[in-house]
Amino acid sequence: MTLSFRPELDSAEKIIASQSTQQKPQVTEAEMMQAVRTLLLGLGEDPDREGLKDTPKRVMKALQFLTKGYHESLDELLNGAVFTENADEMVLVRDIDIFSSCEHHILPIIGRAHVAYIPNGKVIGLSKIARICEMYARRLQVQERLTLQIADALQGLLKPQGVAVVVEASHMCMVMRGVQKPGSWTVTSAMRGVFADDSRTREEFMNLIRHTPQFH
Repeated sequence: MTLSFRPELDSAEKIIASQSTQQKPQVTEAEMMQAVRTLLLGLGEDPDREGLKDTPKRVMKALQFLTKGYHESLDELLNGAVFTENADEMVLVRDIDIFSSCEHHILPIIGRAHVAYIPNGKVIGLSKIARICEMYARRLQVQERLTLQIADALQGLLKPQGVAVVVEASHMCMVMRGVQKPGSWTVTSAMRGVFADDSRTREEFMNLIRHTPQFH
């Protein structure tokens, strides 16, 4: 099955899409490493000392990996893994690890996502749900937008009866700086279709993500 999907883009996605069609100045890896070197100098460090000599390259490579979601697309990610299936009961993938970076300070956002949908004639490979979360997380983010992007991607892909997404995360910009509140968690949700309209369906989802699975 060949699938081409272009969901309606939010404002941040529109900016990224518009920039990709414009002539952008090419920034070389050498320039990126020089920028890190400049930051080290500004912090009062010696970028030539043994422990920091390779830090500019390491930082550049780390940031490239942590933001690789900018260079991924749903078309490539799905690889045809949407199937016709006569199923109409809730499908839930919970406790998906989330590692993202806050766009305000480029500090880690660490947490988990719970994603459910009720099929309407089509299902998606379960691993693809985790990969969708990963793709959007590997960008500079705010948690509210990340939650909406996951929900809207599934809604656009499957046209299901409904989609529910809850993201729980700890933000290092709150833990390591600013108010310095370790142990604080931010919870965001996005409900589409029957999850938004039917309180019983929504409550079933919330109960399932609160329940700890038992494996024997």
